[in-house]
Amino acid sequence: MKAFEYASPRTEAEVVQLLSAEPGKTEILAGGTDLVGLMKKMIVTPDRVVNIMDVPTLKSIDELPDGSVSIGATVTLDDILAHPYLDVYPAIKQAIRGISSMQLQAQGTLGGEVCQRPRCWFYRNGDGLLSQGVAEGANEFHAILGNSGPAKFVNSSRIAPALIALDAQLRVLGPDDAEQFVPLAEFFRSPQREGQREHVLAPNQFVSHIVLPPIEGRTCATYEVRHGEGPDYPLAAAAAALRLNGFGIVQDANVVLGQVAPMPWISQEAIAVLRGRKVDVALAEAAGEAAVSRATPLSQNEYKVQLAKVAVKRAILLAAGYETGGF
Repeated sequence: MKAFEYASPRTEAEVVQLLSAEPGKTEILAGGTDLVGLMKKMIVTPDRVVNIMDVPTLKSIDELPDGSVSIGATVTLDDILAHPYLDVYPAIKQAIRGISSMQLQAQGTLGGEVCQRPRCWFYRNGDGLLSQGVAEGANEFHAILGNSGPAKFVNSSRIAPALIALDAQLRVLGPDDAEQFVPLAEFFRSPQREGQREHVLAPNQFVSHIVLPPIEGRTCATYEVRHGEGPDYPLAAAAAALRLNGFGIVQDANVVLGQVAPMPWISQEAIAVLRGRKVDVALAEAAGEAAVSRATPLSQNEYKVQLAKVAVKRAILLAAGYETGGF
């Protein structure tokens, strides 16, 4: 590990002051479940590490006057599971429970989970985020959607699809007391060149809070297709948020896939299938088919097309109140 300066600010303003405008010079430390490993392997080599765990304003879950829920970036996944304000957002708790690791749930933070770096083994072995070896190499866990450019990795966040389906926003702070609220759906990007990150944050900005709008009658669910129970990342996942009328007709919907693209993948095709129709098994299956209609699997990951289809189908059924089984 490269030697680095360690800073532990006590306020949000101090955090911003400690961040460099130059990419790669500073890194944010929260739970450390991702960053520490990257630093040990010299994948990330900051000159300064800024620990944000001692900033009190980043540790709370608060209900805002309009009914929104604001979650500090350093709130642990365990605290989210236990907090009653989040009971109306079951998709988020389902995603956290799917991690199936007491250690990761206790140590990991929401901000860190959303902003974690790709698990791509080419990247983690030092070949770069846009390694050209992915196309014909060991790519069984890589992208089947949005992979026409140089990025073939999959976004690693297991909670982001649920947050995007629920229209979450990020509170982002930067220099000169600049505050902005960024829809999480617009936060991620597919890098086009080495050195670009997987999100739109500038090097001297950081995520302070995740804000969930009022649930307002929506239902939601997350479904992951996994090897088995344990902390391993899912092979494919989906989150769905539905607004149904009294007859079970879909008035509005969000369907977001995870682990299949360089960004959490919003499926407009699946959403179009759902709107104005009553949810049943056949409709959920049709939405799943639509969600993967533009899939372009790589040499070793065609199996993920079927798994993504199943994840979408079952997330929709769960959100609509149907029982569904398996993992």
